[in-house]
Amino acid sequence: MVLAPDKFKGSLGAAEVARHLAAGLRRARPGLSVAELPVADGGEGTVDALVRRGFRRRVVTVGGPTGRPVRAAFAQRGSTAVVELAQSCGLSLLPDHVPAPLTASSRGAGEVVRAALDAGARTVVLGLGGSACTDGGAGLLGALGARFTAADGRAIPDGGAGLLGLAGADLSGLDARLAATEFVVAGDVDAPLLGPGGAAALYGPQKGAGPEDVAVLEAGLGRLLDVLTATVGARAARMAALPGSGAAGGAGFGALVGLGARRRPGVDLVLDAVGLDRELRAATLVVTGEGAMDAQTLQGKAPLGVARRACLARVPVVAVCGRLSLTREQVVAAGFLAGYSLGSLEPDPTRSIAEAASLLRAMGQVIAREHLPDPRAAATGAG
Repeated sequence: MVLAPDKFKGSLGAAEVARHLAAGLRRARPGLSVAELPVADGGEGTVDALVRRGFRRRVVTVGGPTGRPVRAAFAQRGSTAVVELAQSCGLSLLPDHVPAPLTASSRGAGEVVRAALDAGARTVVLGLGGSACTDGGAGLLGALGARFTAADGRAIPDGGAGLLGLAGADLSGLDARLAATEFVVAGDVDAPLLGPGGAAALYGPQKGAGPEDVAVLEAGLGRLLDVLTATVGARAARMAALPGSGAAGGAGFGALVGLGARRRPGVDLVLDAVGLDRELRAATLVVTGEGAMDAQTLQGKAPLGVARRACLARVPVVAVCGRLSLTREQVVAAGFLAGYSLGSLEPDPTRSIAEAASLLRAMGQVIAREHLPDPRAAATGAG
C-alpha cells in the first residue's frame, strides 16, 4: 500500500492523514505493508513533505505578511532549497487572522530566499500558494535588492495598494548571487497576472478583498506591469500573460521577470522529491486525497497528480476527502477507482472536521474491506 495524501486543510496535516489511514488499514488487515508518503502541490505542506524525505529543515525569522516577525522554514538538500511562500507570507500568519488584502506583502519570502542563498543554495524552488498578499512579487524582489519608487524617488509602501503610486523600478541592485542561481516556481495555479481570471479578481476575495479592493489591486498590478515593461522591455508583458504568473498574488510574475524563474507544476516536483514512482513499483493500491475534492482538484491539485502517476504505473488508486463535490463519472474520468468522503460517515461538516482522525481510521477499514483481499478468508476457503 502507498498512502500519498495532501493535507485536509483546517483539520489535519498530510502526515497525520496518512498516519490515521494507515492505522485503519492495518486494523482491518494486520501485517499490511504501508508506505506513508504525505505530499503537497507546492503550497502549504510542501516543506513538511520534503523534510520527511530527507531534506533538512532550516528555520529563520523574517517579516510576515504584515511585517510582524514570524518563524519561517525552508527545506534544503545539498545546493537545492525549497521556499514555501505560505511559511512567510501565508494567510495563516495574519495577526489575529485579520485579512490585509491591500497591505500584505511578499517581502518575507524574499528574506527566506536570501537566507537560502546564505546557506549555499544555488537552485531555489518557490512553492506558490496560500499567500495573503497580492503585490505582484514586488515585496519578494524588494527584499532581494530591487527598488520600487514613487515619483519623488521614495520607496513605495509594501502591499498591493502601494503599487498604485509606483513610478520607477530599479533591478540593478538585486543580489549578485541571483545571477548564478536557478529559480523554479512551483504551484497548481494557472492564472495570468491580470484580468477576470487573474491574481486580484480570482484570488483576491479569498484573501479578504471586497469588490473595491479587487479594483485597487488590479490597478496596482497593472501599474507594476507597465513600470517593469518600461524597465526590462516586452518580456514583462509576455511573462504576465503566462499561466501561473498570477500565482501567490502575482509573486509568480515577479519571480519570472525579476529572477528569471521557470515554471513547473508543484505536485510533480514534490512527487519526484518524495520518490512516489519508486514506491509504485511494488504497490498493490494507492490512496490519495485532500480536504475537499472539487473542480479545482481536476485542475492539477496533488490527488490528481498522484492519480496520473499511479495510472502510468498501472496501480489502482482511490481518493479520500472530507467533502466530495465531484460526480462518480468525474472521479473515474480523473483516473480514480473510487472516491470516499468522510461526509458519508459523518454528514455534519463541523463534526466531520473535528473528528477527522477517527473518521479516517474508519475509512481506512472500509477501503481495506473493499479493495484488499483478506488473507485469513482465503486461507479458510482453501482449507
